[in-house]
Amino acid sequence: MTTNTYAGIPKELGKLENAKIVLIPVPYDGTSTWQKGADKGPKAFLEASENMELYDIETDTEVYKKGIHLADPITENSSPEAMVDAVHTVTKRFIKKNKFVTLFGGEHSISIGTIKAFNESFKNLTVLQLDAHADLRKTYEGSSCNHACALYNASQTTNLIQVGIRSMDISETPIMDEEKTYFAHDMLTDDVWMDSAIHQMTENVFITIDLDVFDPSILPSTGTPEPGGLLWYETLAFLKQVFLEKNVVGFDIVELCPNTHAKSSDFLAAKLYYKLLSYKFQDDGLEDDFDANYTEKTKPTFTKYNEDDAY
Repeated sequence: MTTNTYAGIPKELGKLENAKIVLIPVPYDGTSTWQKGADKGPKAFLEASENMELYDIETDTEVYKKGIHLADPITENSSPEAMVDAVHTVTKRFIKKNKFVTLFGGEHSISIGTIKAFNESFKNLTVLQLDAHADLRKTYEGSSCNHACALYNASQTTNLIQVGIRSMDISETPIMDEEKTYFAHDMLTDDVWMDSAIHQMTENVFITIDLDVFDPSILPSTGTPEPGGLLWYETLAFLKQVFLEKNVVGFDIVELCPNTHAKSSDFLAAKLYYKLLSYKFQDDGLEDDFDANYTEKTKPTFTKYNEDDAY
């Protein structure tokens, strides 16, 4: 990474002490099984962000003024397990600093460490997954930290809501909770799927977005594109409502596999990231402090860690 600040914002707004938001790039592509290149996703995303207007028309906000700290990229790639541990440790460190923590991958396996950190930090966590693929295999190709296993642990330890699914292996069917799964072919004719999904969420929500949830007609640059995906405005309408009704505690975006000859996918990813921040902070006065519901008083929610654990 050569970018000094996210989207070229002023350096003062990129300093950790001045920022409510943290962005952690994770350029990892160690387990993908078709098109390689997700490790180049964070760089392409950041480059696209530098060419983006920073006034959001819909919310009438300039959310970058909240401060967005671009953290050092997590470059651990000695094994999928080591990468997941590194993501977990770094994510947890920034959560404990009471920042709104976001990540950009990289392949979807990075979310295993991310979700673990958020689940240890917030009570009764819902994980909202927007994805073409179920990603519920317990292990794949000899590892439980494969991209095909990205949501298995979440299915066992959190309230997992899956949206946009249109590809899966039959071995995943016993694991999937169909009452909390919104298949793309059903969503086409279901006028109330958004309300239904939100109704099944707990108060605290972590969002993980695999960019292959979008139809490849609007986002072709991903490792495993699937026909029949979501479109831009329906996705934003759903996410905006989630932010309005729930306490979104963080999010990650993964699986951008950039194409050097077509930049539209990079720019969609950049706009999506900024839109999510705009929804999160649209009703937050510039002078207000972000409170992720983590304080010293809520330390008992870190059930697997002692007071003196170092991060």
